[in-house]
Amino acid sequence: MINVNKPFLPKSDEYQRYVDQIFNINWLTNNGPLVNEFELKIKDYLKINHFLFVSNGTIALQFAIKALDLKGEIITTPFSYVATTSSIVWEGCTPIFVDIDSKSFNINPSKIEEKINENTSAILATHVYGNPCDIDQIQEIAEKHNLKVIYDASHCFGTQYKNRSVFEYGDISTTSFHATKLLHSIEGGGVFSNDPQLIKKIASMRNFGHDGENKFSGLGINGKNSEFHAAMGLCNLNYIDNILEKRKSDSFRYNLWFDKSEDISLLKVNNITSFNYAYYPIVLKTKKICEKIYKDLKENNIYARRYFYPLLSDLDYVENSNDNIVANEITEKVLCLPLYYQLTNEEIDMIARIILRTLNN
Repeated sequence: MINVNKPFLPKSDEYQRYVDQIFNINWLTNNGPLVNEFELKIKDYLKINHFLFVSNGTIALQFAIKALDLKGEIITTPFSYVATTSSIVWEGCTPIFVDIDSKSFNINPSKIEEKINENTSAILATHVYGNPCDIDQIQEIAEKHNLKVIYDASHCFGTQYKNRSVFEYGDISTTSFHATKLLHSIEGGGVFSNDPQLIKKIASMRNFGHDGENKFSGLGINGKNSEFHAAMGLCNLNYIDNILEKRKSDSFRYNLWFDKSEDISLLKVNNITSFNYAYYPIVLKTKKICEKIYKDLKENNIYARRYFYPLLSDLDYVENSNDNIVANEITEKVLCLPLYYQLTNEEIDMIARIILRTLNN
């Protein structure tokens, strides 16, 4: 069986050494030494100043909305994972969907301003598949209309924009360290901001609002992560350069098969980006062809994923938006192919041959 993704795991003895350390000092959670070490090493690797390790990527988004005290409407994309929209709704705000660009699959900045009104408080954009949005244009719009900017950068570890980590942009940027991500801690998430006061605020929020042993300052919840999760993150961080390079070479191998196909469109990466090759999406000409390829792959025990499908604007707890023309088209025809560290060249070639054979029949 070839799944769309398979978590990377370090050697078991490497992880066991951290587990032994945890057992020896009996510090399991509550911002222990491994959590602190993981935060420091992430900041060093990414060359950034501020980072908080939290329990998952969804709570990271909720912290961002809460810390910025957002109300009313938040402009966002319909083409993302459900957590992007559910976090907005969970925090009592209303998602306002803006259509996407047909090449990058990111929110289309040229369509944002027409959705801004007196109730708009922020833009929450997703860097789809690890491909950065048009950050400069979004920031210009935000400054013009006095809006906050949050980036759902769950796919983005290792991606750079203008030679800086993509996590450095926006008022707050969030990521996921879920087991399916390039760098994972089994479960986990991250919050980034250039504003130290926001980071301080979220650090308090993730620990129930504790300000000392018996004092609380502001509303908080339990958004901490454990020493065991930090241990996995530390192990995997040692391999991240190899992981990134492997995904790049695998993507290039797919490209050799598909570059000249008139029936397949590929993601257009922002040209001022150092891309992390988090996913390998292909867009077919029709929904029917997409479904046929998905079925043919599955019959060969190859499990691609229709990702993202369905659109977030079709969720039953949001107001349906009918003007996401490009997003509606892409979601019906996009397929993410298997891409993970253990994937072999022979498996990539087999996947490509099945797809091309289906297209030619």
